[in-house]
Amino acid sequence: MKVLGAGSTVIMAECTSLQFVSPFAFEAMQKVDVVRLASLSDPELRLLLPCLVRMALCAPADQSQSWAQDKKLILRLLSGVEAVNSIVALLSVDFHALEQDASKEQQLRHKLGGGSGESILVSQLQHGLTLEFEHSDSPRRLRLVLSELLAIMNKVSESSGEFFFKSSELFESPVYLEEAADVLCILQAELPSLLPIVDVAEALLHVRNGAWFLCLLVANVPDSFNEVCRGLIKNGERQDEESLGGRRRTDALRFLCKMNPSQALKVRGMVVEECHLPGLGVALTLDHTKNEASEDGVSDLVCFVSGLLLGTNAKVRTWFGTFIRNGQQRKRETSSSVLWQMRRQLLLELMGILPTVRSTRIVEEADVEMEPNVSVYSGLKEEHVVKASALLRLYCALMGIAGLKPTEEEAEQLLQLMTSRPPATPAGVRFVSLSFCMLLAFSTLVSTPEQEQLMVVWLSWMIKEEAYFESTSGVSASFGEMLLLVAMYFHSNQLSAIIDLVCSTLGMKIVIKPSSLSRMKTIFTQEIFTEQVVTAHAVRVPVTSNLSANITGFLPIHCIYQLLRSRSFTKHKVSIKDWIYRQLCETSTPLHPQLLPLIDVYINSILTPASKSNPEATNQPVTEQEILSIFQGVIGGDNIRLNQRFSITAQLLVLYYILSYEEALLANTKTLAAMQRKPKSYSSSLMDQIPIKFLIRQAQGLQQELGGLHSALLRLLATNYPHLCIVDDWICEEEITGTDALLRRMLLTNNAKNHSPKQLQEAFSAVPVSHTQVMQILEHLTLLSASELIPYAEVLTSNMNQLLNSGVPRRILQTVNKLWMVLNTVMPRRLWVMTVNALQPSIKFVRQQKYTQNDLMIDPLIVLRCDQRVHRCPPLMDITLHMLNGYLLASKAYLSAHLKETAEQDRPSQNNTIGLVGQTDGPEVTREELKNALLAAQGYPCELLPLTVAGIPSMHICLDFIPELIAQPELEKQIFAIQLLSHLCIQYALPKSLSVARLAVNVMGTLLTVLTQAKRYAFFMPTLPSLVSFCRAFPPLYEDIMSLLIQIGQVCASDVATQTRDIDPIITRLQQIKEKPSGWSGICKDPSYKNGSGDTGSMDPDVQLCHCIESTIIEIINMSVSGI
Repeated sequence: MKVLGAGSTVIMAECTSLQFVSPFAFEAMQKVDVVRLASLSDPELRLLLPCLVRMALCAPADQSQSWAQDKKLILRLLSGVEAVNSIVALLSVDFHALEQDASKEQQLRHKLGGGSGESILVSQLQHGLTLEFEHSDSPRRLRLVLSELLAIMNKVSESSGEFFFKSSELFESPVYLEEAADVLCILQAELPSLLPIVDVAEALLHVRNGAWFLCLLVANVPDSFNEVCRGLIKNGERQDEESLGGRRRTDALRFLCKMNPSQALKVRGMVVEECHLPGLGVALTLDHTKNEASEDGVSDLVCFVSGLLLGTNAKVRTWFGTFIRNGQQRKRETSSSVLWQMRRQLLLELMGILPTVRSTRIVEEADVEMEPNVSVYSGLKEEHVVKASALLRLYCALMGIAGLKPTEEEAEQLLQLMTSRPPATPAGVRFVSLSFCMLLAFSTLVSTPEQEQLMVVWLSWMIKEEAYFESTSGVSASFGEMLLLVAMYFHSNQLSAIIDLVCSTLGMKIVIKPSSLSRMKTIFTQEIFTEQVVTAHAVRVPVTSNLSANITGFLPIHCIYQLLRSRSFTKHKVSIKDWIYRQLCETSTPLHPQLLPLIDVYINSILTPASKSNPEATNQPVTEQEILSIFQGVIGGDNIRLNQRFSITAQLLVLYYILSYEEALLANTKTLAAMQRKPKSYSSSLMDQIPIKFLIRQAQGLQQELGGLHSALLRLLATNYPHLCIVDDWICEEEITGTDALLRRMLLTNNAKNHSPKQLQEAFSAVPVSHTQVMQILEHLTLLSASELIPYAEVLTSNMNQLLNSGVPRRILQTVNKLWMVLNTVMPRRLWVMTVNALQPSIKFVRQQKYTQNDLMIDPLIVLRCDQRVHRCPPLMDITLHMLNGYLLASKAYLSAHLKETAEQDRPSQNNTIGLVGQTDGPEVTREELKNALLAAQGYPCELLPLTVAGIPSMHICLDFIPELIAQPELEKQIFAIQLLSHLCIQYALPKSLSVARLAVNVMGTLLTVLTQAKRYAFFMPTLPSLVSFCRAFPPLYEDIMSLLIQIGQVCASDVATQTRDIDPIITRLQQIKEKPSGWSGICKDPSYKNGSGDTGSMDPDVQLCHCIESTIIEIINMSVSGI
């Protein structure tokens, strides 16, 4: 067997002349292949005798006939070998007694100390160990070797990890090496508990020829190979080349792996797992690479070292990086180190793929003179491209992570490889990108003017060949975009961004000093890419077809994004709008992460000038016509969607652009006003034509593929279109798209699909005569999806007025309501406008007005100015209230935007809606409370007051604005306020209600002195019954209210002085009632008093008012007495 040619010079000198077990022989022992064993030569067979003799003499566990035959062959094989007799004699010893003596000696050594010369196994040594061994019989030979071995093992255990070298005659004498090895193997086999094989292996590292003894020991116990290797590695040093012990351990393991090469890579795996002996891992890889050399593929050495440095295990990366750094610091002979061998092998592999060609083309292309005999590497073969890329990444990792400092030869060869020209394939594109980033990361590789010129010529070639590479290789992400991106970063001095780009492309995090990029910056900004050249080139770069997140690498979109951020387009007056529009149209799912930042920075460049000195330096927005062309055919059902020209991704991105643009326009109103600029806002008619809710619903099912686009659109909708984000609508949509809807779709018949909008119109026309047909069609339509219902929306809404006629079954109304709610999930705004126009009151000879979306946002109460019959039809009233809620939200957003546009947000309005001052921003005021307050401020029929106060939980908010309502000049609002207050006092008998009621009584007293006779009658007749409720809720108001009633009666009496005879009796009774109420407690039971018919029956307003006052007082007295 050929001895290893590298490693520790000590071990190499020891083992040069020794015969090792060959891989063939070891495999035969592993498999007990008697035929192979028989083919071994005598010297090879001699090394395996201990195991073979034991195999032949010991009783086998295998009693099969085949083993019996094999055993005969083994005996025949051993019969002619002389050394077998001595091994048989060794096996005849009483090993039990030997083990007991060995145990006693260990105890004695432990008691007296490891250095004691006393020995139980061996006593009275008259000569040296070698002579004693020669003259001794088998039992004494066993004792001599065992005593020496135990002494070494004890010293190893006491050394605390420090390596020592033990001189021993038994293991050094070349004459008795084979006999000593026989004894060693027999001892270990017969006394395994006393001599664990891993401990024996550890002890053998400390003696001369230890590796040879170890290989023989393992060869005679082949199943212990992995155990021994793992034990040696686990007990090994973290850095094996730093010490003699580490080098001896490494070489011993290399000998073992030479003996059993099939397990070499497994042993290498143990090295990495334990993070011990890095030199062994590299050495085993070098041995494997030489044996398995592949001319074209990536070598095992490149793969192994790359895996260590570029893997995810930081502990392994640090461990191997330390090996590289320490190896460079050693001053000893480099050719004997594993690191030197690794570097040499890598350099040979690198040079092996560099064909030397005399390049005349470079001389022609160069702008400066070059020597005519300059020879460079170019024309990289296609089969070498992948290997070249792997080598570049490995050298990047070695230099950037492990701190390898390349020699002049390595730097020269690396530069030649990086500036070579690969074929136009995807692998070639990848190679050029890696080479370019390596030049940026390690600029020290370019040290001479000739090398710098070579790099400049290569970069110029990159620019020239970029389009050809992209068209030929079929790779969208080419190196041209990376060149452009780096040039932009250099122009904007974003060196950290270049470093991030380099690390991302190389796939590793390395430290790059910004100062090292200074020369490259000069070359890029002054010689290759000026800023104007960058801008002009970027706009001509074709957009990426079907741009999605599946296309990785650096794309034109990255370049355009950076140029937009640096405002290069506006600075050099280059229009970029068309490029961005084309790229948005060429998108697909999954969404590329750079699209949303691109839109945001584009919007900023439209609204914000590049500099204050040039306010016109902005980009142009996308036109309305271009926007509308994207949404052509988007509505009309699932069957029409196939005819759409643009993808759903493009439509959603354009929607995001419009909403973001409008929001940014409002947010920058003050800044734009200060600069006297007013960019154009998109018209409301454009927004009406975009099916926003339909698109959002489509996006909801693609959330995983759209990334953050869906959530961004929801945020913009909640801000600018809150009426499209009503919670009830989302819940309704969940019901429509749930399991029940799926079951209904299973019931869908061809008849349901065949009903056309025209048939539905004919069925509605026949409603006065028959309801059956329209009911049948409507029931079938409930099985359709929301998008399939869109063609029926106009017919459904235009005929709602007919459903208000008497005799229409409730089931039809409820089905219409259900269909309307389904349509509301895909086309709410258009549906609302059609519904409002359809439910207008029909007045003969008066042409109905057609309201628009804008009209309804400005005045949401148009919704309530519908046909009065709607209020008596619950299904249609539900639709009306739903629209009212939506338009109130839309109106709020519209008014807020209007205030921002007119800069009114800095000057709070002084004419706030009654009762809402200080309330609109209060966190405790909900939207429902504001709506109730608004309705109450406008007033509504008093018959509804008991129902609203008792049924609406938030009506207590009205107590806040009733004082302001009472103070209004309109008599109707004052009456409504007092009537509302009377019901609130009964419902909410609180201190706050008491103070407002007392205020109302005082105001009534004040109004008594200023109202005319007609207004007095109109005011007090409906409000006097409210005083009874005040007294019922708050008895302390009794005196004030009674005084007010008497005062009202006196004023009425003074106005009819000519009829004093008729009035005096009433006034007298009022005085008596006030003074002695108990006597009149039952008078309210008389209907004549309640109705005021107990007197003259005059129709005079004052007389009627007096009768009403009398009835009110009697009711108050009766209430108070009955309460007592």
